Amino acid sequence: MIDHAILKHVHLATVALSITGFVLRGGLMLAGSSLLRRRWMRTWPHVIDTLLLVSGVWMAINLRLNPLDHPWLAAKLIALLCYIALGFVALRLGRTRQQRAVALVAALACFGYIVLVALRRSALPF
Repeated sequence: MIDHAILKHVHLATVALSITGFVLRGGLMLAGSSLLRRRWMRTWPHVIDTLLLVSGVWMAINLRLNPLDHPWLAAKLIALLCYIALGFVALRLGRTRQQRAVALVAALACFGYIVLVALRRSALPF
């Protein structure tokens, strides 16, 4: 069994890598860069995000956290789904550059909310 402290460090490292990659890809999208079409640029975010999700689920299981019993965790999961949907609009589905930019900013706001919820363990962290 992996020690909780190690699992938490893996989770936090993948959080940092995930948001850094998202901001980088968002900037490249706004700049119209052809780098976004490269295979490695489309693959590595999935690897990082899979590790992020697995480490988060593993920690929740280890700590016996159930989203139905902990509203902050349920809020975090719902915000995660919003972040993913907005990320798709920002990086793939948005038809105009303006739509993509608005979705990018909204996704970053969702990410900020997720971090605040995680730190304060409250669905209303403000």
